[in-house]
Amino acid sequence: MAKRNIVKLGDDVLKKKCRPVTMIDSKIHELLDDMAETMHEAEGVGLAAPQVGLLKRIVVIDVGEGVIELINPEIVSVSEETQTGNEGCLSIPGRFCEVTRPKKVKVRAIDRHGKAFTMEGEDLLARAFCHEIDHLNGKLFIDIYKEQQKNAK
Repeated sequence: MAKRNIVKLGDDVLKKKCRPVTMIDSKIHELLDDMAETMHEAEGVGLAAPQVGLLKRIVVIDVGEGVIELINPEIVSVSEETQTGNEGCLSIPGRFCEVTRPKKVKVRAIDRHGKAFTMEGEDLLARAFCHEIDHLNGKLFIDIYKEQQKNAK
């Protein structure tokens, strides 16, 4: 495992849509391991592949219950109930905004062995799912914050 450099705001890779992973091999396993190590070392709760400069649909999340690896994740349902909280990002150090997200989220993804699965998250895990999957679509939490502020007017 090796720590990777985290891309910062201003790098174009953060605004691009990621490509699906079509083959899971030892390089993907290494990437998953490196991303988890990088996330933990940076004291984050999530990290998406574009944050380490790769346009692949891969996310790792750890909200304190162990690493969750998501390959080609997609949100399949969200609750009507929402939560609003302070959100930050390893790619935008020191900046935080109040962002409203669904309280519960269900995602579908593939694990490192190529097996499809679904998983539900609530509160911080739901927020992390949304935040990291947004990264895969070239959206940052500050973009969501701006949209929410604009719609509130």
